[in-house]
Amino acid sequence: MTRVVRFHRHGGPEVLCIETIDVPPPGTGEVQIRIRALGLNRAEALLRTGTYIETATFPSGLGLEAAGVVEAVGEGVAGFAPGDAVSIVPPLSMVRWPAYAELATFPAELVVKHLPELGLEAAAAVWMQYLTAYGALIDIAGLRRGDVVAITAASSSVGLAAIQIANRIGAFPVALTRTSAKRRALRDAGAPHVIASDEEDIGARLAEIAGASGVRVVFDAVGGPAFEPLTAAMSPGGILIEYGGLSPAPTPFPLFNVLTKCLTLRGYLVHEIIRDPARLAKAKAFILDGLSDGSLKPVIARTFPFEEIVEAHRFLESNDQFGKIVVTI
Repeated sequence: MTRVVRFHRHGGPEVLCIETIDVPPPGTGEVQIRIRALGLNRAEALLRTGTYIETATFPSGLGLEAAGVVEAVGEGVAGFAPGDAVSIVPPLSMVRWPAYAELATFPAELVVKHLPELGLEAAAAVWMQYLTAYGALIDIAGLRRGDVVAITAASSSVGLAAIQIANRIGAFPVALTRTSAKRRALRDAGAPHVIASDEEDIGARLAEIAGASGVRVVFDAVGGPAFEPLTAAMSPGGILIEYGGLSPAPTPFPLFNVLTKCLTLRGYLVHEIIRDPARLAKAKAFILDGLSDGSLKPVIARTFPFEEIVEAHRFLESNDQFGKIVVTI
């Protein structure tokens, strides 16, 4: 019998409960993992509340990231053996492949042997954030040395990953956060410039920082009214990649800026990288190289025990975290 986290109705963190179920052995092409750490993501809170792109089937599991050791391998699986330390590339469906459990099974192609020097907690905090940032900045935008990139929601795990990736290739990250409370922490995390969007004129500050060349890439998780000053500061031919919608306000279409600068505004989900084996392989190589040379290093905001999964989700919704929330088992 295995402990898992499930929910039987949509709602707040309190709907999550720890239950005991039987877990079948891995099937063909699958790897079963003894989970030691979970990485929490906003997508899991959205699934729990019924506002995610995927629909829960009750009782529903959840969870997109985990690290642990291989328990067993199914028929046809090569390259993994019991006892291997591994982490999980987020599955396309967390309803089909939920990670919040003591024992979980995943397709072998989503399982990665992590670096020996990377602990299990850090390993559980790797793939969602770095794949999301890599896919947007490197795969799609073609971020290059010398580019100025504006990163909103910069204190999130994805925002911090984007700062590290930009620095790794020699671009100039500009971190946007709501207030100045996290200014020092963001600078310490590698952002040479920080803009407090609730306290400063975004457009004026970006123009001051980027100069005549402008901001070539905007990596945005917020939407809302900031679209106008963000696009106003962009360079001709620049690209804005939208991967979230944190703002409750309507998002205007900045027609004049888009037309006069021939801008690209593009929606993006990390799924387009994960479902493409060739693009995923390039992303994994870039991320593993960065983890190995130290230019990429997961930032863990806080760690909770498995028994406090409800409290962990409350913290996830508080927006107080700086980096990734990890749950240990």
